[in-house]
Amino acid sequence: MLINCVAYQEGKKLKDINIEEISDYLEIPGCFVWVALQDAELAELEKMREEFDLHPLAVEDAWHSHQRPKIDEYGDSVFAVMQLVKLADDELTVGEVAVFVGLNFVLSVRNRSYDGFLGVRARCEREPHLLTQGAGFVFYALMDAVVDRYFPVLDEFETELEDIEEKIFVKGSALSNIERLYELKRKVMVLKHAVAPLMENTGKLYRGRVPLVCTNSQEYFRDVFDHLTHINASIDTIRDTIGTAIQVNLSMVTIEESEVTKRLAAWAGIFAVATAFVGVWGMNFDTMPELRMKYGYPAALSAIALVCGILYRRFKKAGWL
Repeated sequence: MLINCVAYQEGKKLKDINIEEISDYLEIPGCFVWVALQDAELAELEKMREEFDLHPLAVEDAWHSHQRPKIDEYGDSVFAVMQLVKLADDELTVGEVAVFVGLNFVLSVRNRSYDGFLGVRARCEREPHLLTQGAGFVFYALMDAVVDRYFPVLDEFETELEDIEEKIFVKGSALSNIERLYELKRKVMVLKHAVAPLMENTGKLYRGRVPLVCTNSQEYFRDVFDHLTHINASIDTIRDTIGTAIQVNLSMVTIEESEVTKRLAAWAGIFAVATAFVGVWGMNFDTMPELRMKYGYPAALSAIALVCGILYRRFKKAGWL
């Protein structure tokens, strides 16, 4: 589905154009065309391939989607795939945007995401002095918008981890904490898979042999790389903290089980003594001592209660009960 198709010249918007007019504006000096598609059909991608002379392999990747984040060069053009990560109602959703960048065009194809880039277009149009850099600056603005959307997700992960850490030493919460930690770890890995490959590929946009379409915006791509490096480092820190928290919670489970075992052992010891007394006095022999004692039964119960009371006090003092 076509979202918009706009022609720009010397950093200023000329007009919204039809797809059939793209080739006419591409021939105008200093002019570039910015097209945005959402969940594009194959026929639409084929039309864009004809208009912008896109590489068939890049078009195939944009059509199939579910690609690993990457940045590839095809002649004078650049093809980038970025993942759109969003956390809503404690559910993590992953979309994708494929961006084709040439000397006089930018084509973005967004899949499985309803968060558009109209704000990016508005930002670029408010900064015509930067938009004069052409398609390369638009490419940076799109990348920067995608990366900026990672920060709120990262903040949510850090907040959730802090909440779990506060409950680590609350009795009876160890198992639920472990479940939450593993779920958080899974979400963090989703973000990691979106950030790490993109960070590795962004380096080629500002150092070494830079693609021709990015030469005027190298310092901006370096800024994107710095943001990705920061996010990646924070993700690694969260992963390490999660690993430590899981170990602590497993230790808490062991300690809680040990406490239960000690309580059971203490009560078993108390009842074992009582059972021993009752077992001895319960034997049915005619010549047993104390068999004819008038107060033998109360005395036996008192002796059992006394010994059990002594054991209970000692176990209580030792912290077993």
